Amino acid sequence: MRPWAGKSVLILGLGRQGTALARFFAAQGARVTVSDRQPASALVQAMAALEGLPIRYALGEHPETLLDDCDLLCLSGGVPTDLPIVRAAQARGIPLSNDAQLTLEYSPAPIIGITGSAGKTTTTTLVGEILRAAGMRAHVGGNIGVPLIDRLDDVAPTDWVVLEMSSFQLQLCTRSPHIAAVLNVTPNHLDRHPSMSHYTAAKANILRWQRPGDVAVLGTDDEVTGAWWQDGRVRVPEGRGQPAVEFPLLASVVGFGGHHTVENGALIRDGTIVWRAEGHEYGILPRKEIRLRGWHNVLNVLAACAIAGAAGAPPKAMAKAIRSFRGVPHRLEEVRERDGVLWVDDSIATAPERVVAALRSFDRPIVLLAGGRDKKLPWGAFAREVQQRVRQLICFGEAGPMIAEKVRAAEGNGAGMLKSITVCDDLASAVQEAARRAFPGEVVLLSPGGTSFDAYRDFAERGDHFHRLVWDL
Repeated sequence: MRPWAGKSVLILGLGRQGTALARFFAAQGARVTVSDRQPASALVQAMAALEGLPIRYALGEHPETLLDDCDLLCLSGGVPTDLPIVRAAQARGIPLSNDAQLTLEYSPAPIIGITGSAGKTTTTTLVGEILRAAGMRAHVGGNIGVPLIDRLDDVAPTDWVVLEMSSFQLQLCTRSPHIAAVLNVTPNHLDRHPSMSHYTAAKANILRWQRPGDVAVLGTDDEVTGAWWQDGRVRVPEGRGQPAVEFPLLASVVGFGGHHTVENGALIRDGTIVWRAEGHEYGILPRKEIRLRGWHNVLNVLAACAIAGAAGAPPKAMAKAIRSFRGVPHRLEEVRERDGVLWVDDSIATAPERVVAALRSFDRPIVLLAGGRDKKLPWGAFAREVQQRVRQLICFGEAGPMIAEKVRAAEGNGAGMLKSITVCDDLASAVQEAARRAFPGEVVLLSPGGTSFDAYRDFAERGDHFHRLVWDL
């Protein structure tokens, strides 16, 4: 069955998701056009990956004439919905979609969808490991970096598809996964979403179309998702053009957290990670056996147990996967110890709140490298935490001067740990400065708080550069 055979599909953006969409629709027999604002010289690798496929390209701009014979407009992950061509498509009644929505529509296997402001990649990866430890066949991807829309031929009805889903993807979704998890909702991506109401409403879409027989997994400690769990209802206030959103949770609700006892889900009891289901409680493993740093990662482990448990994974499989799980690159990843100084890569921390979680993961003095590009997020809690926990703050990149000013404004009575603030042009000079200032027994932590887009393609490229700079010392 090829429902898109002969139809005209326009894809905006030739990133990972756009490339996967192009493969999917070409295999369907659709007439595929890919439009990207970058010139061909900047897209050589992506176009080479599609060589031999009947794909038309419109590069350098998004002319609205591309909509004249268009049955579907698909957006790659980095493409905003307020582009003129997207608005024009909506005015013409052309449907919008993306790789996540299409995976929900066409996957032959049940889908686990995971979203949240922080922790979703670690949780998604660990859920896949637990399912495999339980003997299940799991396909892990989505926003985590591997779109699955062009790989569905390899998926059997008895498998599980585990998708990390971003707010940008969820904006367009009109379906929900069988198991949908919202880990937390805190300020993020406010450079793309006009308000927290817009952002929260996008996250809530993962739950909106669930029905009886589905499962909703919610973080009980988080202010937003905890209220949804407690009330059995999603409520999002109106804000800056976003109408208020309210709907009941029709799915079975499963919770996870460290501060509440849940009827069904994952919790901590006397230092042990516990799974509760249908009135029974099962010990998984002692919390101290988790190999990941920080309380936020304990919550990620609890989330993974709740999600995998809802999919039928037994506690033994959870324990086996957790004991061997060392985390995901660029998330509090130890790079090297040099002259008694531990260098740690947390390049994934693209929001101030994530830096706060990272700082609380260490009991050693910290030299913090912070910077990048601001997402128009609040920095107050970050500034106060830096004053208390960081000995040396080294700011870099586009947001470096702004971050330094935010922290200086939070100095208060000067009773904190912070001794000095330095502003550098880029990450390379920040690493050199840290090497001069760090003492044995301290941690040099790259946890930027801003995105990488002032100097790098993504946070992974920034983290990889940090690794090279550290090993070159």
